[in-house]
Amino acid sequence: LYKLLQFFFFFFPLQEVTASSRHYVDRLFDLDPQKVLQGVIDMKNAVIGNNKQKANLIVLGAVPRLLYLLQQETSSTELRTECAVVLGSLAMGTENNVKSLLDCHIIPALLQGLLSPDLKFIEACLRCLRTIFISPVTPEDLLYTDATVISHLMALLSRSRYTQEYICQIFSHCCKGPDHQTILFNHGAVQNIAHLLVSTSYKVRMQALKCFSVLAFENPQVSMTLVNVSVDGELLPQIFVKMLQRDKPIEMQVTSAKCLTSMCRAGAIRTDDSCIVLKTLPCLVRMCSKERLLEERVEGAETLAYLIETDVELQRIASITDHLIVMLADYFKYPSSVSAITDIKRLDHDLKHAHELRQAAFKLYASLGANDEDIRKKIIETENMMDRIVNGLSESSIKVRLAAVRCLHSLSRSVQQLRTSFQDHAVWKPLMKVLQNAPNEILVVASSTLCNLLLEFSPSKEPILESGAIELLCSLTQSENLALRVNGIWALMNMAFQAEQKIKSDILRGLSTEQLFQLLSDSDVNVLMKTLGLLRNLLSTRPHIDHIMSTHGKQIMQAVTLILEGEHNIEVKEQTLCILANIADGTTAKELIMTNDDILQKIKYYMSHSNAKLQLAAMFCISNLIWNEEEGSQERQDKLRDMGIVDILHKLSQSSDPNLCDK
Repeated sequence: LYKLLQFFFFFFPLQEVTASSRHYVDRLFDLDPQKVLQGVIDMKNAVIGNNKQKANLIVLGAVPRLLYLLQQETSSTELRTECAVVLGSLAMGTENNVKSLLDCHIIPALLQGLLSPDLKFIEACLRCLRTIFISPVTPEDLLYTDATVISHLMALLSRSRYTQEYICQIFSHCCKGPDHQTILFNHGAVQNIAHLLVSTSYKVRMQALKCFSVLAFENPQVSMTLVNVSVDGELLPQIFVKMLQRDKPIEMQVTSAKCLTSMCRAGAIRTDDSCIVLKTLPCLVRMCSKERLLEERVEGAETLAYLIETDVELQRIASITDHLIVMLADYFKYPSSVSAITDIKRLDHDLKHAHELRQAAFKLYASLGANDEDIRKKIIETENMMDRIVNGLSESSIKVRLAAVRCLHSLSRSVQQLRTSFQDHAVWKPLMKVLQNAPNEILVVASSTLCNLLLEFSPSKEPILESGAIELLCSLTQSENLALRVNGIWALMNMAFQAEQKIKSDILRGLSTEQLFQLLSDSDVNVLMKTLGLLRNLLSTRPHIDHIMSTHGKQIMQAVTLILEGEHNIEVKEQTLCILANIADGTTAKELIMTNDDILQKIKYYMSHSNAKLQLAAMFCISNLIWNEEEGSQERQDKLRDMGIVDILHKLSQSSDPNLCDK
């Protein structure tokens, strides 16, 4: 240990580290209040822009003493204010500095300081709180532990332009998710902050705007309220549109566009409203230009992707605005050899964040190609697009991989592309690799994409099967994640469609009877419907029906009975009756129905049901049981006649529904 310490002090002499800082800390303990004050002021001047000095002072225990002085009633207001300023300066250093301050319980001390009547002291406390809360190491929930804090902050908004700026900044950084949005909304955030949008201070206007952008995000309650709020006789959407204008700072344009985007997605503003089509959308497209800074291009593309994600018309308008599809290709070429960036620091920063551009481009391409076949074609024809997606699937950044998978999923909705580009680039290979080991959020989108690649017209279906997909998909059906269960069974359903008997047998073997029953009793209707769809696809073509029913007939009939007796919706019961109709089409399998009086009575019951879909499905069962040319048809007809089926058919032939009548 002694030798280690010798080694440490040789390279890092403690005297050098602490001697210049020690006297600053010592002066905080002087008995003369004036000397203490001067000591704090000198410390303030010493730490400005000096991270090494900040770290030294923290190590030497300056923080607990500064907090003690800040909280002492006997300390002068000037001393308390200077302490808050120094603590704020220490917080502007490294993340470790902020952690040290949090460990000393700085937040409760500063919040207590906000109760002071002195405005300068309040502003210093708020400035320090702002600096701490915008650090990524500070838990946002610390702001919400005491219910009175938010109310008090709202009350302080009227004190000065500095309190307005700092409080809005604190709110915008600490509002993460619906719970925080609700707390701020219920404390009157909209009413208290709205008038700040017309403040004479640009910083106040900007922070208020940022506040609204996080409050309204994915929040219909806030969005619906904002659309009706007016300031000085002008509605907020109109104020936001003014802030979108080209002569406004870029930061303001983007944030206003985000507010209007959230309000549009929440249904507070129509998608065909001129403020969206003619103002918000073009503004966001402008942000995607290569003349803009990296952060602006990322934010512009991601916000635009969110705006157009669910609206076909906005997707079409965006795709033909300023050559957006081609413009996005530049996101993958950053930085180019002719990069306009001459600032080395800026270049270094952008190189470290270039992956964010790729992520944003993939997201926007995914939204653009969500519905329109022509747009998908244009995207895929963009230079090296499929190669870029394939490369994106194996990037180290999880966010880029997720965005690339989303883009692939969007493009996989195209029948034409599944048959051409997807096959040419063998995208199923990297996709299967992604599915082997990925977080759930990537697995959900990747498995959803696989569902499309397994459709019967996709050339990728066969190689995917050969690569061991059945085992993978069967394991997904056992996931606790609902979306993964749905996708697993959905992909198996697509795989079973018009498949060979061996594939169907492999699926049943991979799933196991126990797992099949588990899925059929799943509480989610999507899982149940997809499982019934799988069964229906497995039980198609007579030889397959007879083979599967000879090995799994008892269990399948039991499952059908349970569903027809259960409390299920019309679609579930219709799908179940269609499975019975398929079984009835088998050569030997139909005997499993004819020897099961309980099932026959259920078919009879659904023939007289009030819902025409269920009546039709039940009649398909009867129809498949009675074909004259099939062996044993006479005996089956006699049994059904004895059950009163003919009488029901006579009644149905008088039905006002032409489909029922015809059947």
